[in-house]
Amino acid sequence: MIIVLACSLILFMALSMPIAVALGFSSLLALLYRGEPAMMLASSAFESLDSFSLLAVPFFILAGNLMQKGGIARRLVNLAQAIVGWITGGLGAVVVLTSMFFATMSGSSSATAAAIGSMLIPEMEKKGYPRRFAAAITASSGELGVIIPPSIPMIIYATSMNVSIGDLFIAGIIPGILIGLSLILTVYIISRRLGYDPGNGIGLRTWILELGPAVRDSVFAIIMPVLILGGIYTGWFTPTEASVIAVVYGVIVGIYVYKELQWRELLEIFGRSALISSVVLLLVAFASIFAYILTINQVPQKVGAAIAAFSDDPIVFLLLINILLFIVGMFMETLASIMILGPILAPVAVMYGIDPMHFGVIMIVNLAVGMVTPPVGINLFIVCQVARVSMERLMRPLLIFLGVLIVDVLIISYLPSLSLTLIQ
Repeated sequence: MIIVLACSLILFMALSMPIAVALGFSSLLALLYRGEPAMMLASSAFESLDSFSLLAVPFFILAGNLMQKGGIARRLVNLAQAIVGWITGGLGAVVVLTSMFFATMSGSSSATAAAIGSMLIPEMEKKGYPRRFAAAITASSGELGVIIPPSIPMIIYATSMNVSIGDLFIAGIIPGILIGLSLILTVYIISRRLGYDPGNGIGLRTWILELGPAVRDSVFAIIMPVLILGGIYTGWFTPTEASVIAVVYGVIVGIYVYKELQWRELLEIFGRSALISSVVLLLVAFASIFAYILTINQVPQKVGAAIAAFSDDPIVFLLLINILLFIVGMFMETLASIMILGPILAPVAVMYGIDPMHFGVIMIVNLAVGMVTPPVGINLFIVCQVARVSMERLMRPLLIFLGVLIVDVLIISYLPSLSLTLIQ
């Protein structure tokens, strides 16, 4: 049965089928081979979506789209400009810091890269940054969209692995800040060495005076992540309820406060969000059946035994997992990777004494790095299109940022306190 499942999945993916369709057809063939009725596929897919927690996915997608249209994103850029725009490499640092702000609301890496790239890559080019360097910064910082909560991959992982979404959100805060600060430091060092954007070296008093208006103008934008994460952390509401509050807040601020969103635009925003949500949830539905087949055939246990036979050292296990996830992330979409590998690797990680929350962060950060690695890195395709630069020309500056991200992954993997401190 497992041979049928694996071979059919590889064949369908080789035929360039969408990953959700490939998972569905391969699972169907495996069920038929086992003698199960085909109707089981439909009923199991429906049952896998019958989850209150999964409602957070379409609502966070909708909240991110409302934020882009409602003027919140632009004010976050202005705030980031006031905070770090004066340092050497300031505009590059603004890209990273804005991505961190944007990540607290969108939950999507591709949405973060697209929104920030379209606004700031042209501005960076005017400031003297090479276009490919500007694109590399945008692509690498866009991955923060799925690491800093709220995060759609975190919702999918937590739902699939039966762990707390709220705790996993909190576990991603410090690792996300670590990655963001490391990218800002990298931009600063490169800009200082190559003479990009020397900055204006303002004094503390001037900085405070310029920061004040930016904070006042963006106060309603700042409240949104505070409301979402603060409410989840304090237990006032669940992540799903937080996603609904984010949508309502985004509509009110966009229409009545910033007045950059029109009622007639809501239908188009709802339609686009529904389309994106349907693709994500279709993947979840079919991948859950795939995971069920792996479980009844004891694949996680067999994989765990094979790894244990190689080494019983958790340090070696994490190194092997990081290498595996990095390679998988290069060729497979993040949500599909979580749904396929999560049920296999998470139980093995528990056998090695690794906290499920810590392993969830490790997995998501690794796969987020895959979003900026060829040949299937979605962020690369987005920024190449926005910046009008070929992927080949983008690779040289991108390799520096990839090196930094890999170091971050290792730090997060071997220092579990970074992920677990806020939830203990």
